[in-house]
Parts: sequence; C-alpha cells; structure tokens
Amino acid sequence: MIIGVLALQGDVREHLAALAECDVLARPVRRPEELDSVDALVIPGGESTTMSKLAVDFGILEPLRKRVAGGMPVYGSCAGMIMLATDVLDGRPDQQTLAGIDMQVRRNAFGRQVDSFEGPVEIEGIDGGPFHAVFIRAPWVESVGDDVEVLGRVTEGPATGRIVAVRQRNLLATAFHPELTGDLRVHRFFVEMARAAETTEG
Repeated sequence: MIIGVLALQGDVREHLAALAECDVLARPVRRPEELDSVDALVIPGGESTTMSKLAVDFGILEPLRKRVAGGMPVYGSCAGMIMLATDVLDGRPDQQTLAGIDMQVRRNAFGRQVDSFEGPVEIEGIDGGPFHAVFIRAPWVESVGDDVEVLGRVTEGPATGRIVAVRQRNLLATAFHPELTGDLRVHRFFVEMARAAETTEG
C-alpha cells in the first residue's frame, strides 16, 4: 500500500516518518500525477488558507475532490481537518475545501499560537488509553451531519466537550497533531481504514 502526504505546506516530514513506521510506503504528493499513484492520503497540519491556495496553484484541488468523492481514504490533522470540512467558520472568503466530511469546523478555535496546549483525548476505536493530544492553533468541530461519527472530545479545561476527532466512511480527521508525539496509534488506525477500503474495493 502507498499512502501519500499532501506536501504543499505544513508538517509533511513528520507524517511521512510516522507512516513509514506503520509498514506502508509513504511519499509526498504535490501534483495530480503523484496523487494518481497513491492508495490513500494524509493532509498534514499547517496553515489551511495557504494550503487551499497552493492546492489551486498546483492544480491538485479538483483531482483531490474527485478522489475524495470516489472513496479514497484520507486523514486530515489540524489544517487537514479544515480542508476536509464542508463548512469553515472564520475562514477567508476565498478559502476552498474538499467538502468530504459533513461538518462545520471553526478555524483557530482554541486561540492563537500562544494558546496552544496539550491534553488527553479518548478516541473511540483506538485502544491503549487516552491519546496525548497536541493542539497548535487548532480548529474544533462545531457540528456534524448524521453520517459522521464523533470519535473524540476534549475531556478537561475550558474546551471540555468540544469535538476534536471524527470519521465519515473512509475519511478521518483530528484537530490535534499525532505526528508530533511519537504515538503511532492514530496513524495505524488510518492505515487499517485504508487497508479495509482496499479490500472492499477489491
């Protein structure tokens, strides 16, 4: 299995390294022809408005939308969560998304860079206890559609109860950055999702 990491901007290397430890081939993806060669994709954290603009500039936004609509497994962390949303609050007027997960996301919901924090998040379907989540200028999910599974919420502090992990069919998104912790459970969960999708398609 080959899993790409959208390499327009953001923490691409960290995701490539985490995926490599999950026994899959991982490669950066910037152009439509590179997208054609992968079975699944990770959209990293970074700056969602910049990522959106670069996706248009590199001609990959529409091919990505087609692959997402066609069922390709995609995991988005932080800015990647925003890219997967159908609706973005506090985004730029010209900001484009892949509209894959039926959810409304609030950009920079937890505040500015100085408000970044870490805390435990229980993720449904992932064993081993709470996940040590790193939030950096993170979004949260304001609301979800009927087909979206809520997998994780903040469990302590002023943002208690806010949705920070979701899944809709082959699409997974977290508001936090598992690639920065050395804990591979979220990446392994996504790899298993991608393998299951490949089996179903086969």
